[in-house]
Amino acid sequence: MQGDLAVTGDPTADRLVNADPLALLLGMLLDQQVPMEWAFRSPATLKGRLGDRFNPAAIAAMDPEDLVAVFCEKPALHRYPAAMARRAHEVCVHLVEHYDGDAGKLWKGARDGQVLFDRIRALPGFGQEKAQIFLALLAKRMGKRPAGWEQAAGPFADGEPRSVADISSREAFAEVRAWKQEQKRQGKKKSE
Repeated sequence: MQGDLAVTGDPTADRLVNADPLALLLGMLLDQQVPMEWAFRSPATLKGRLGDRFNPAAIAAMDPEDLVAVFCEKPALHRYPAAMARRAHEVCVHLVEHYDGDAGKLWKGARDGQVLFDRIRALPGFGQEKAQIFLALLAKRMGKRPAGWEQAAGPFADGEPRSVADISSREAFAEVRAWKQEQKRQGKKKSE
């Protein structure tokens, strides 16, 4: 897997989320109630803390409270590190139970956009909008475009710079941030 997501402002962290399916998935999981760049930079920090245990099987085998301690180390990996550590643990357990511990198998072989959306939506912590954004991110930034992905991704499939799925450069990052701020100023959602 090699994508062109450029969200963190840190080349090392960006390379990780573009090459490692677990890092990409965890970045998307963490992308709530914190700035996008923080969310997608956190997997690199987590990998640094876990070393060779940075894989779904090893994380799933951890005591969830041990993962909480790792997330809570300074600097914390999220605004709500304990809750997000538990959620990350749940995601890794799901990957072990349904995808042989391979995060990339979530989208590998998915030939239908609705099927891929349903797989993403089944992940702990992935509601409707987050699943649509992640599907759009896979299509736009990672080249994973099963038939019908546009319909399944809804408004996040369009060309409006509305989400992390639209960020391939620092300039695109600035456009997305400005668009989100304008939507917020107008009292609108990302999906409008």
